[in-house]
Amino acid sequence: MKCKTAVARSSIIIVGFPEPEIQFGRRMMKNNDYLKVAYSLFEEAYQLQMQGLLESAIELYLQSIDAYPTAEAYTFLGWSYSFQGKLDQAIEECKKAIEIDPDFGNPYNDIGAYLIQKKQYEEAIPWLRKAAGAKRYQHYHYAHYNLARAYIALEQFNNARREFENALKIAPEYDIARDALAVLKQRIQ
Repeated sequence: MKCKTAVARSSIIIVGFPEPEIQFGRRMMKNNDYLKVAYSLFEEAYQLQMQGLLESAIELYLQSIDAYPTAEAYTFLGWSYSFQGKLDQAIEECKKAIEIDPDFGNPYNDIGAYLIQKKQYEEAIPWLRKAAGAKRYQHYHYAHYNLARAYIALEQFNNARREFENALKIAPEYDIARDALAVLKQRIQ
């Protein structure tokens, strides 16, 4: 099954971790060694996911998590599950990501997007607001765009317009939001 995305995902930067030594079999390894292995597996999983090889990507994300759990790996594992239509499982993986790093915005946005897919618009809004206010998130405009989608579904058109405008303030080149705002303006006239 090939995965399709409407928007590109952000580059992932894994925040450094402390480096106490850990016993691994008969040799000692530093957490940084585990992190390097985890990151390598994560990168490979991401490439497979982008090629539509979801089962292989999922396996590598799980191996990455086994090596060193990161919010990024849990979030992208959830994203892979979402392409398989496993939205509840995707949400659970994002919640695990939040437990590891509550400042990371991607899992909040992803949960909101999955809830929108499930037509749970009211439930999506608090998650998307958290994404929009997250300390560590490279694409705040996605959260605003998704908030607008939820508001449209709830027929809160002024709120939707405001969120599309917020997305465009952050990312003026975000054509999807610009087009959606134009359609919305025509609709509410």
